[in-house]
Formats: sequence, C-alpha cells, structure tokens
Amino acid sequence: MTVLIDDPIWPAHGRLWAHLVSDSSLDELHAFARRNALPPRSFDQDHYDVPEESLPRLLAAGAERVGGKELVRRLIASGLRVPARDRRG
Repeated sequence: MTVLIDDPIWPAHGRLWAHLVSDSSLDELHAFARRNALPPRSFDQDHYDVPEESLPRLLAAGAERVGGKELVRRLIASGLRVPARDRRG
C-alpha cells in the first residue's frame, strides 16, 4: 500500500488543505490516519482532508507526496475513487 498526499492548494476555513488517499485500501488509509491522529471527521468518502501544517508529520510517517493529477489518477486506478455523481450534494 502507498498513502499519497497532494499539495495543499485548497483554501477553506482560513488555511490551505491537501488530500490524503490510499492507492489500494481504505482500511489501510484509515489505519494510517488513526496512527497519525487525523480526526475521523476529516474523511470525505475516498480521501482525508488535511491541513497544510500536517504535511511534514504525514510525510515523515511515510506518505508519498505527489501532484494532484497523479493522486487522482492513482485513486481512480485503485478503484477507490467515488465519482462526482455519487458524492453527497
């Protein structure tokens, strides 16, 4: 399994956010998130939203930094991507 994180470019709540995903298993993604104290509420169907200041800690824990397009490509290839049409409104 590889846990991937993209660049924090998504503004919300006065900070920038990145996405954390797995390229193989939601169970392993959730385990990584628990080990790194990410709150369950930050999970959004197929990824965790993580604030910019968490990146150094998550990278040190083994997350692989990739660009946003690569993150989405690998998430889709894993079969874990929730299509936009299936996301909650």
